[in-house]
Amino acid sequence: MEKKTVWISAGIILNPQGDQVFITRRADKAHQGGFWEFAGGKVEVNETAEQAVVRELFEEVGIRVTEIEHFMALDHNYPDKALKFDFFLVKAFSGEAYGKEGQPSEWVNLCDLANYRFPEANDAVLAKLASLKSRDPSL
Repeated sequence: MEKKTVWISAGIILNPQGDQVFITRRADKAHQGGFWEFAGGKVEVNETAEQAVVRELFEEVGIRVTEIEHFMALDHNYPDKALKFDFFLVKAFSGEAYGKEGQPSEWVNLCDLANYRFPEANDAVLAKLASLKSRDPSL
């Protein structure tokens, strides 16, 4: 039996100084529950990954994206499902980010992300963020 593939689009929301990122914690009952994540969700039919992340960030964390760029794409297989990801850097937005659906959320220093438990599918994203931060302190 072939695993279902789910296409996810997520936003790495940076503060105006570019030294903090907004993360949310997954509900305990959700797939990979209790782990921290970059807000986002499923890409719907007839929607691009960029359109999906803009929509999801408004629905989940109450912001309107005004500046965005593609950061990376990756595939990750779990025993029960296959995930296709597109991650975007959100460099500017209006509104104040918060857990609009009641989920815990925090602004975290980029250098402290390693202290938070993320699903293993995020390992490559976290490594790339750490690498970029070490080369570009303005990120």
